[in-house]
Amino acid sequence: MASLSRRTEAQSSKRAAVEASVLEATEALLEEGAAYSELGIERIATRAGISRTAFYFYFRDKRELLRRLTAGVADELFGEAERWWAGDGDGRAELRDAIAKIVGIYHRHPALLRAIVEAAAYDEEVAVFWRALVGRFVDSTRERIEREQADGNADPAVPAHATAFALVWMTERSAYERLVQPGSVPEQPFVDALLRIWLSAVYGAPR
Repeated sequence: MASLSRRTEAQSSKRAAVEASVLEATEALLEEGAAYSELGIERIATRAGISRTAFYFYFRDKRELLRRLTAGVADELFGEAERWWAGDGDGRAELRDAIAKIVGIYHRHPALLRAIVEAAAYDEEVAVFWRALVGRFVDSTRERIEREQADGNADPAVPAHATAFALVWMTERSAYERLVQPGSVPEQPFVDALLRIWLSAVYGAPR
């Protein structure tokens, strides 16, 4: 039994290592300028040091690969957004910190986040996946707005869900446009603009 357990652990460890290698290879190729729509499995597998046949042992197809990559970055985005969503201090300060960190993640993963948005435009399966991820941000934002309203920090007349939906998708789309229009808006003015919009929508006039 001990021998079987060690063998199973070794196999799991190897699988995790190969999957990580494929994920890293794919993002590296995207960062080097490869278009997701034209990026073939053969090229990804070669970069990761495995065969094309082996690729399908770890991933169903290129869609699953993109979803796995995006889920990892989404976890990073979620972690930073939690600064405001789960915060119990000064909401304005927590929001300021969260927005700056989120924009920073877009700066670190530009090719991947550009790829998922563009793939969602023509692939319905990817679109459903991406909308569900963004929907989690909408739901958590709505919950924080409702909490701020209950605490008397936000106008109770503000429609929480509609406001959350508009703010989150506005942020997603404008962050994407910065990726496809390099140099269009410097990072700090962009963060400042987003912050003013969020503060105005949730809390009223920014302080």
